[in-house]
Amino acid sequence: MAPERDSLTTWNDALIALQLLQLTPHGLGGVCLRAPHGPVRERWLAELARLGLPLVKVPATVDMERLLGGMDLTLTLQTGRLQLQPGLLQQADQGLACVPMAERFPAALVAPLVQVMDAQQVHSAQQGVVPQASAARLGVVALDESLPDEPGVHPSLRERLGIWLDLEALAPSGILDLQPEDPGERPAVRLEDTCCADARARLPQVTWTDAQLEALCAAALGLGITSLRVPSLALRVASGHAALHGRVALGDDDLAYAARCVLAPRATQWPAEPAVEEQDQTPAAEEPAAPPQDVGESEPASDEHTESQDPASPAPSAEDLQEMLVAAALASLPPHVLDALMSGAGSQRGRTSGRSGQVRAGQQRGRPLPPRPGRPGGHARLHLLATLRAAAPRQRLRQRADASQRVAIRVEDFHVQRYQQRAASCVILALDASGSAALQRLAEAKGAVELLLQQSYARRDSVCIVAFRGAQAQLLLPMTRSLVRAKRAMSGLPGGGGTPLALALKLAHEQADLLQRQGVTPLLVVLSDGRANVDLRGLGGRAQARSDALDWGRLWRLSGHRALWIDTSLEPDPQARELAASMEAAYLPMPQVQAQRMAQAMQSLRSAQA
Repeated sequence: MAPERDSLTTWNDALIALQLLQLTPHGLGGVCLRAPHGPVRERWLAELARLGLPLVKVPATVDMERLLGGMDLTLTLQTGRLQLQPGLLQQADQGLACVPMAERFPAALVAPLVQVMDAQQVHSAQQGVVPQASAARLGVVALDESLPDEPGVHPSLRERLGIWLDLEALAPSGILDLQPEDPGERPAVRLEDTCCADARARLPQVTWTDAQLEALCAAALGLGITSLRVPSLALRVASGHAALHGRVALGDDDLAYAARCVLAPRATQWPAEPAVEEQDQTPAAEEPAAPPQDVGESEPASDEHTESQDPASPAPSAEDLQEMLVAAALASLPPHVLDALMSGAGSQRGRTSGRSGQVRAGQQRGRPLPPRPGRPGGHARLHLLATLRAAAPRQRLRQRADASQRVAIRVEDFHVQRYQQRAASCVILALDASGSAALQRLAEAKGAVELLLQQSYARRDSVCIVAFRGAQAQLLLPMTRSLVRAKRAMSGLPGGGGTPLALALKLAHEQADLLQRQGVTPLLVVLSDGRANVDLRGLGGRAQARSDALDWGRLWRLSGHRALWIDTSLEPDPQARELAASMEAAYLPMPQVQAQRMAQAMQSLRSAQA
């Protein structure tokens, strides 16, 4: 597919997402838009503002009362009576709530937001007030501005957003001037009132077959999507797409759009190839009419609808539809996503180390958290505004005993400030300097470490290098953020000799314990082919060396830290895969070691959520 065609398809998908929001703002959950500041995003947001829907901006600094509604502190203090005010989510009823910088939206506010999205009603957040339910049928537009090595939107919120758009790859100089050959391929952004009313009336009448529903679920499962909510959202998006184009039955174009915008961005694994026996048993008549690589291209809606209604054409089976959906999803993936899917770095759960280090509670600095009742003292500081909010509803009762006009504050009104901190992380690179390919491997590893230090300096993260060759493993570079020091340490490292893998894992484990005691989150990256031939005593013997390496791999797994194994063999080696499995490490075969790919794999490991 040509680059201009790719850009045109991506931009048209983004404009169709606006039409779907206008059609049913709350039915699809919303849109997760990943794009930096620039003309492309501003153009999309300008078209969003022209839809005519209620649009409320919800910043990450909003408090709970402003979000859900609650007490009006100024009027309450002036009148002495409880005065309530509607929240932002109530104002967005039958419209959209736009969350800028959604990757920084605090988890304490994500929970009530997703509850409102599920229940479609909001309750007051003020303590001591009888909760009153108000309608809040809304969709959310989350603007993800995170960098590749930073965490994105909170998973609970992102899962409920039906359409995910990635406009980072679109060039600002070319996207606004895209002119398709067929004017019908460029959709009008805002639907007319009559067209929108017709599409809304047509939406409940859209039907689908059991084979299409089964194909959606099977394609989601093949891409590693385990949430049952995602196939339901994909079906809603496909139904809305069909209603927009005047159809009452799902077609291939509708399913392909859902595959590109719902399934593909959520993929966590590369789909497994079908068995050879199954391929041989598949009749030739049941093969898809179009090749898989052309599925992502848009075809005129009228031709597709005519073909779907042709009684002479056989109905496609669930296997054919699944293959078409997977092909459409894979065709829309960026090239750099392949390594992440193959290594499975984003699929690990329940580990102690995560995207930017372990979370620690603090009372003096860090990201602010909602205040909690408590007495100030020591490192705990008084939160004045929260204290006044707690005391304001009780002023009339307290002023009966005290005739003065001062605000009466009691001990039970005190609230203290809270903060959340994240510990820095350190990548321990266990570098195999043995064998004939050591020189090329060391050169590329040096480039990867340089890229890693350049990208992580702003987050105060660091790198530690453990090199092993011959009969020993040495700490080549202690934890550092100095790029000059890393270059100097790796420039004089010789190559060749045996592979004391067990000694390297033992030394890496000791360094991880030391870093953990210093409050730093350790992450291990092993660059080796896994063919250990030197045991813990420094003696040769493949059987004992392999046994020792497996033992220390299991000890690393028990520590709970993350790990990545980059296999440098010419072909994926079962020994290296077994060692990676013993450590519960992500496995990434890389026969030709490349600095850029190594750095991206390390960043994916560090950015993966705990």
